[in-house]
Amino acid sequence: MAASAGERTAELDVITIGRASVDLYGQQIGARLEDAASFAKSVGGCPANIAIGTARLGLRSALLTRVGDEQFGRFIREQLGREGVSTDGIVADLERLTALAILSVQDDRSFPLLFYRENCADMALSEHDVAADFIGRARAVVVTGTHFSRPGTEAAQRKAMRLMREAGGKVVLDIDYRPNLWGLAGHAEGDNRYIASAAVSAKMKSVLAECDLIVGTEEEALVASGESELPAALKAIRAHSQAVIVLKRGPMGCIVYDGAIPDDLERGIVGRGFPIEVYNVLGAGDAFMSGFLRGWLRGEPLETAATWANACGAFAVSRLLCAPEIPTFEELQFFLKHGSRHHALRKDEAINHVHWATTRRTEIPSIMAFAVDHRAQFEELAARHGQDAARIGVFKTLAVRAAAKVAGGRPGYGMLMDERFGREALFEFARHEFSWLGRPVEVPGSRPLRFEFSQDIGSQLVEWPVDHCIKCLCFYRPDDPPALKAEQQEKLRALFDAARKVGRELLIEIICGKHGPLADDTVASALEELYALGIKPDWWKLEPQASPAAWNAIASVIERNDPWCRGVMLLGLEAPQAELEAAFAATADAQVVKGFAVGRTLFMSAAESWFAGEISDEAAITEMADRFNSLTRAWQSARVGRAA
Repeated sequence: MAASAGERTAELDVITIGRASVDLYGQQIGARLEDAASFAKSVGGCPANIAIGTARLGLRSALLTRVGDEQFGRFIREQLGREGVSTDGIVADLERLTALAILSVQDDRSFPLLFYRENCADMALSEHDVAADFIGRARAVVVTGTHFSRPGTEAAQRKAMRLMREAGGKVVLDIDYRPNLWGLAGHAEGDNRYIASAAVSAKMKSVLAECDLIVGTEEEALVASGESELPAALKAIRAHSQAVIVLKRGPMGCIVYDGAIPDDLERGIVGRGFPIEVYNVLGAGDAFMSGFLRGWLRGEPLETAATWANACGAFAVSRLLCAPEIPTFEELQFFLKHGSRHHALRKDEAINHVHWATTRRTEIPSIMAFAVDHRAQFEELAARHGQDAARIGVFKTLAVRAAAKVAGGRPGYGMLMDERFGREALFEFARHEFSWLGRPVEVPGSRPLRFEFSQDIGSQLVEWPVDHCIKCLCFYRPDDPPALKAEQQEKLRALFDAARKVGRELLIEIICGKHGPLADDTVASALEELYALGIKPDWWKLEPQASPAAWNAIASVIERNDPWCRGVMLLGLEAPQAELEAAFAATADAQVVKGFAVGRTLFMSAAESWFAGEISDEAAITEMADRFNSLTRAWQSARVGRAA
């Protein structure tokens, strides 16, 4: 039987209501929470997770809640926006802080969890926050058990349910039972999933009749019904409600009941199951609900909705965090089509790459980048003019101001900036609106490739802001001596692994022409060799090619190996602007080329004069801004020609 969520047309598919917190996950797996030393931050709370999960799976979702008027509240709002979730229903609470949840993975059965929710923002949600016009924009609302535990939040949810039913939409209940959030267990019992309570059961039973879909675990079915045995519990729920009932059974998947509850509970509708390693159960139910709603609200058969729910739950239980681990619809379909040979899904590189590429922090269709990450060239320049190396950082700050003057806060502008001389420039960069920043990690000119500061590259990257992209230049040719090639390949693979481990994007710059001629297949062959090692950077930075055939070969390699690659940036190599404009024009039909990152063409003339004391700071800024503006206009002109 097909799932039915109504044919009502609406702007939104679903509004979720209730908890919105910041989750801090202990990163030391197998440790007590007392021994956790570092934490990963993400959005948390059942309704917030479901809002993100459904958005990733292609539904138009919104969250109705309160967050604090502080940094964590803004983080939740901003992250929801990045995920495509409407934030129109989020109220900034001026008096209360955003809730926190601190968690760890002690073993495969113990997941210590502390809720910091005393007088928190989301528990101050009131019926005054629930507007009829907002609820009327959606086809369904999801209410959750925790927000029936206090009078104010209960009133808010009941009002939303009433408004949704009056508008002809659907009401979904995620029982979401946390005993200590009902005051039934101590603070240290956050991971306790079941304590029988007549008061909770009475409250939940009063909600059931108003629901069209009810989802819960076996323990949650018991508390929602007040019964002590599962068959009686399901029949009691059915006696109160004609809703579709979804029974979550952990690794056994789920059973869906769309009518009378059979005496043999196995005779319900069963979706395909996915037995996998249990890594962390926290958040699995939210991923499950997201998958089920994707099917149910789009009219898929209940068996399909159950299969999608089971698969989404499998992804979450095999990974560490909650919302960040929920798959996108593209990832879900990839998994259903190809499966996995890994019992632990988090170890499947192919699936992980789809997840990474389809959940990137922002969309960046194109980039025009001012590159000022040069180090050796600036050292030589300063020394030639008798200037202290500290002056290099001052000049790079001027370059940032020049780039910002051109960008004007518009999307599509970025920079390349180094850490050695660009510390103050990095701070200056953060004061402006740019779309992208790349930071180099290689020792300038090294061949074989060496990392700057330390060969333990991962220990450096963890200190970087999450939106800074790693850039690594490698002088690499397919005809390099085998020993040199193997050493460089090992370095690049280590860098790729580190980038994925710490969640930073990666740009690999390949220069083939410095150590030999460029044929039409030289760069394409180099990329093919690196892809064969499992290296899939977010960006490639490549030198201009002599022919359309070369670009076609490059595009073919990228599309065949990584259709999710952001694309190619052109490098400049101190070419005169006229040559760069010709290179831009030559890529008019190369769809894979998404931008440029050019440096010396833009800054070298101003730098020579500035280090010689011949021009002022403002004059240097003006000259660099004029050059950058001229180059960006040339790039945009070439793109307009391509679009035409």
